[in-house]
Order: sequence, then structure tokens, then C-alpha cells
Amino acid sequence: MSPAPGCSELSLAADEPLAGTATQGSDWLLVEVRGAWGGDAIRESGLPSALRDELSAYPGKVILIRRPDRRVGGTVIRAVVREHGGEALRWDLDSLQQLSVTDLSGGGVVHAPLLLVCTHGRRDACCARLGAPLYEALAPHVAPERLWQASHLGGHRFAPNVVVLPYGIQLGRIPLDRAREVVDTVAGGRIPLDLYRGRTLYAPWVQAAEVAVRRASGCDGVDALTLVSDDGERVAFATPSGVITARVEQREGKAAPVSCGAEHESNIGWIAVLDR
Repeated sequence: MSPAPGCSELSLAADEPLAGTATQGSDWLLVEVRGAWGGDAIRESGLPSALRDELSAYPGKVILIRRPDRRVGGTVIRAVVREHGGEALRWDLDSLQQLSVTDLSGGGVVHAPLLLVCTHGRRDACCARLGAPLYEALAPHVAPERLWQASHLGGHRFAPNVVVLPYGIQLGRIPLDRAREVVDTVAGGRIPLDLYRGRTLYAPWVQAAEVAVRRASGCDGVDALTLVSDDGERVAFATPSGVITARVEQREGKAAPVSCGAEHESNIGWIAVLDR
């Protein structure tokens, strides 16, 4: 008997669009924690209670990261996403006991984009089942310090999920045979648009508009677009060929579960149509 389809397969069958589904966050704190992660990665992963409290109070997004080949030390990375640019700083610690979230200073500059692959199986089965093979497929094509397994990145049903920092690009439903292409594309500061969920520094309707503008104009460079205006119904971006405006609205899609084991429910997504 074939196993029951996971939320990712059911989302795909429901033709749920990727555009406008990226998680939101412009300040990301990545903390290396080896071993098992609980469903609530911070609270259920064996971290010292004081550090758990600090991480829970952090004003940005906190993501646990790990690499199967790592046995000692602990890496902490803070990435700040900006529309043009962005930056990431890295600290290599002997122990997380040295980490003070309220006093992050110094740090070495990270010069190449980081790829985070969600493999958080305790949060959703699809993330482990699809994320772990993608991590292995990406590994031969990227330097080890640029590739990490990550806790929940948002949107299990779009697994396998990748966030690229400090660009704030979120990709979903990445086929294994496109791993090298994805690495080469993001390393060149570009976005594989057919896998693109949106940029994490934008609200969902702005993400949907940006994806529509990029696909119509062919602008796949991370820095190619600049947000000009957004009133919640019309979103305008400056492109190399001029300003393009999209009208956005919410529409109800086919019912599908938002995570494995959940009940089917109508998914409400954003649709963007370009002004002509």
C-alpha cells in the first residue's frame, strides 16, 4: 500500500501558488544546535534555560542550524535583509555558553550567500522527508560553511524549502535534479523565478506583486527591483525598464492541509495582475 500523501503533495495537487507565501523577517539569528530539535525548536532542544529565554525574546527570527559533519564548536550568524544589499556576520564559539544574544558585537563578515534547508521533521514530516535529500543534493555544489540544515522556515506544504540569506529569498518545491542550478543561480545574485515564494522583507501581497513583476519583466537579479509604492491593493516596483504596477487581491483556493496530519482547509492566497 502506498503511503498517504503529505501536505506538500496535497498542496501541489491543489495547485496552490508559491508566490506570496514566503515567511516574513528582515533580522535573522542562526544558532548552531546539534542533535534533535523538538517541535518547538528553541524550547524543546536542550538549550540552557537562560539562553532559551534570550532567544525567545529576540526581536527577529531565530532559526536553529546544524550540519551532519560538525562535531565541535558552535556557529552563530546574524543576517539582516535589505532590499538592496543586506549583510551577515558570523561568530565561531567554543560553546554556546559564550553566546549573549543581547550583546552581539564583532563578528566576521560573511561574503557569500547562505542556503538554509528546512529539515525540521519534528515540526512537519514533509520537511524531513523532502528537505534532507535536498540538503544532500546541494552539498556537492556549495562550500560547507554556506549550507545548513535549518529548523522551521515557514510553509511545510511547499517543501523542500530553502531560504537564502542575507538576500531574504525563499524558494519552495525544489526538484533534486535542479540542486546545482539553484546553487549557481543564487551565487550569481539571481533568483530561480519558477521556484520563488517571495522575499522575506515584504508583506505577502507585496511578495505576490514582486513575483508577478519579475516573471513578466524577466528581472531575476536580486537587486533589480525597488519597491516604489504599496497601498494594499496596488503595488509598484521600479525595474530597469521602468515602473510596473500590479493589482493584488486575495482569492480562495482549493482546500488542502497546511501541514501533515491537519484537516483540509481553504487556502487564501494573493493574486497579482499587472496593469497594462
